[in-house]
Parts: sequence; structure tokens; C-alpha cells
Amino acid sequence: MSGSAARSSYKLFVGNLPWTISNKELRTYFSRFGHVANAEVIFDKNLGLSKYYGFVMFSQRDAYNSASNQNTHLLEGRVLNVQRANEHT
Repeated sequence: MSGSAARSSYKLFVGNLPWTISNKELRTYFSRFGHVANAEVIFDKNLGLSKYYGFVMFSQRDAYNSASNQNTHLLEGRVLNVQRANEHT
């Protein structure tokens, strides 16, 4: 990846994911805000287990803003830690 953030990169960090969540469930949950270009749960490559966080990329700024501005995200009874990913890179 280049040093400058792409204008079309609307990426969210999603932490505190339930261990049962896969890419598909992550995409389904965040698609309520708009079109999800990519949803990826990060897994431990050695153990094959979820690391309890992932990333969601939206194709549109409105969906990205809606998702990042919502106060509480609840998935399978857990409150998710949702932050703008670009602020952490």
C-alpha cells in the first residue's frame, strides 16, 4: 500500500468481535449502513482462531460515516469497538 490514504478508502477497525463471527457475518452486520466492499475477520494463522478483531471497508463515504458515527454496535450480545482505521495507521 502507498503512504497516502486512497480517497475511496473508507475502512473501519472493528474490535471485540465474538469468536463465532466470520467474514460473512461481519459483512452482513455492516451492510445495514451501506455497501460493504470488503469485510475481514483477522485469524491467528497458526491456531486458526479469531483474534477478535477485523476490518470493514465501505465503498461509499455516507455508509462509512453512518457506521463510524453510531454510538453502539451490538453483535451477538457484545458491544463492538468500532473506530476509523485510518486514524490507527
